[in-house]
Amino acid sequence: MTSYGSFPGTRPRRLRVTPVMRRMVAETRLHPADLILPAFVREGIGEPAPIGAMPGVVQHTRDTLRKAAVEAAEAGVSGIMLFGVPEEAKKDAAGTAGTDPDGILQVAIRDVKAEVGDALAVMSDLCLDEYTDHGHCGVLDERGRVDNDATLERYAEMAQVQADAGVDVVGPSGMMDGQIGVVRDALDQTGHEDVAILAYTAKYSSAFYGPFREAVGSSLRGDRKTYQQDPANLRESMRELALDLEEGADMVMVKPAGPYLDVLARIADAVDVPVAAYQISGEYAMIEAAAEKGWIERDKAILEALTGIRRAGAKMILTYWATEAARWLR
Repeated sequence: MTSYGSFPGTRPRRLRVTPVMRRMVAETRLHPADLILPAFVREGIGEPAPIGAMPGVVQHTRDTLRKAAVEAAEAGVSGIMLFGVPEEAKKDAAGTAGTDPDGILQVAIRDVKAEVGDALAVMSDLCLDEYTDHGHCGVLDERGRVDNDATLERYAEMAQVQADAGVDVVGPSGMMDGQIGVVRDALDQTGHEDVAILAYTAKYSSAFYGPFREAVGSSLRGDRKTYQQDPANLRESMRELALDLEEGADMVMVKPAGPYLDVLARIADAVDVPVAAYQISGEYAMIEAAAEKGWIERDKAILEALTGIRRAGAKMILTYWATEAARWLR
């Protein structure tokens, strides 16, 4: 006791005195199975292409993608989310490379499924932005605006070709109204009832996407504020959540993760389906840059950030550190 009065006999520090004590009473546990690896595969390259703003991340060739998938599975990672990067000449206003059965993403899905089978859940980005010459997530109308309902027709086609390629989970990420219902119907009507949908339920119009646009070779002109969510809004996310669940989402996601932990916690508390969060390119780049400067301890910062996302309620975390972090955790 101090000479300045007493306090209750409970001392929380008793449960922090040794590493084994802290581990025993930990309220949140991060496991390799919680992690999903986003991966980019680029058409027409012979060697992996480093992404300047994301040290350690590359645009894969088909061969190196297969190798990365095997490494992720061996580390205990649960899934891999694939993004296709077509040759520039194949981009057009309708994003037709995205619905070509022999397009780069569909080829990559088949490659990874052939390589790892069911050792990883193979997931695919279902969006047009990588394939359009204007860089938007949908087709444009005569005034240059994203046409919601015409885009849904394209998403239905994308869902079918990705499912035909063998994907386990599709991730509609374009934030079009009604996208989950249309994709679910398209899958069911073509005999793909077992393909699950990971809904990008709360996808915010974020400044932290910058490095990702380099990663997918984005041709974006303008911004996506008319369809991605305003960072100021939370109740809007709950409305999007209700709609996605009503339309048949099997899993829901918050993107970005770190700046939106309050949204993630609200959604996780509200639902009985699995909840994911995407630790996006800008979040990755900030930690890597600060670590490179010697300002933070890289490995500890990575695990702390991932644990915070898990603590907020994410059962699944998409992170570019998935394989590396999974090895540490094992």
